[in-house]
Amino acid sequence: MGDFSIRFAAREDVPTILGFIRALAAYEKMEDQVIADETLLETWIFEKRKAEVLLAFEGDTPVGFALFFHNFSTWLGRAGIYLEDLFVLPEYRGRGYGKLLLKRLARIAVQRGCGRLEWACLDWNEPSIAFYKSVGATALDEWTTYRVTGDALLALASRI
Repeated sequence: MGDFSIRFAAREDVPTILGFIRALAAYEKMEDQVIADETLLETWIFEKRKAEVLLAFEGDTPVGFALFFHNFSTWLGRAGIYLEDLFVLPEYRGRGYGKLLLKRLARIAVQRGCGRLEWACLDWNEPSIAFYKSVGATALDEWTTYRVTGDALLALASRI
């Protein structure tokens, strides 16, 4: 595994975070949907503190990241952690780095008293699905994710 470490991202890591976001989008064949830039990430992650980022390193080389934020479960009556993105560069996969990132995030959830850790995965992403099942995650097949964005979001916001 080499000299592996994980730390919270700092403001000066914004270019690295954006690089991982773009690499993930390329992997998911959705590069055209990325509108995030360094200014937006700096504002929303470090000024407004709406998300947190863990960075994984092999030596001094950034090899992966996990971007997450808190949500809330009314049924549990407490916060949870929602993992928005977990990504390890393809050339560093198979070394256990993804599992260590997920383990660190689970530890953070437990330390913060969160009731759960959850995320979504594209249904075609078989390697990730197998990985998630291997760490004990279960798919919530009875739930469907809905999204309102762009013009539909603006239209909904303007309705009374």
